[in-house]
Amino acid sequence: MADTKTIMTDVEGRMQRAIDHLEEELNNVRAGKASPNVLNGVMVDYYGSMTPVSGVASVTVPDAKTILIQPWDKKMIKPIEKAIIDSNIGLTPSNNGEQILLSIPPLTEERRKLLVKQIRQEAETARVSLRNARRDAVEAFKKAQKEGMPEDESKDGETQVQKLLEKFSKTLDAALDRKERAPAFWKRISWASGTTASRAACRRPCRNTANCRISSPSSAWRS
Repeated sequence: MADTKTIMTDVEGRMQRAIDHLEEELNNVRAGKASPNVLNGVMVDYYGSMTPVSGVASVTVPDAKTILIQPWDKKMIKPIEKAIIDSNIGLTPSNNGEQILLSIPPLTEERRKLLVKQIRQEAETARVSLRNARRDAVEAFKKAQKEGMPEDESKDGETQVQKLLEKFSKTLDAALDRKERAPAFWKRISWASGTTASRAACRRPCRNTANCRISSPSSAWRS
């Protein structure tokens, strides 16, 4: 019979891993600026072993719109390009025989909407993982009760699990909110012209109009 400590340790670990994975996925979402993080989930076939790009090449960012990949073995250029294309990260690689270049496309309004949709989908996936962890923990307590755990201990355990779910759900909401409120998401930017849409054109639902970043140009969030 599993005891309360074992069940709680397991469910808390699962919820924390769901949040950690969400944070990693959100960091990988491009918002018009080059970052090595975009390659974090890209795995390359390195002589039969699936290896991160950073394990077979150096990855640098020479400017805000370019990611430069320098394979340590020139034979890895094609496998790296194939891995990038197959990963569906939205970037098309090119090479000069020595290096691989990834050019970050301009952040249009349409692209911004797609990114917002993407991060919300990632958040929903994490939310489902949290709920599944809660469900499994509750079932574990019910099973433990049938096997001899006192009913009050089982019920108290279920209550603790619910509190954990509420705690990690707030953490998830905060992570999503931070990402959506990042300048590249709350501004409607035309990188080519450097213009920013007026508040009237902004369709992002504001929870607190008084703190709207767009209506307050002097805000610390201004880019």
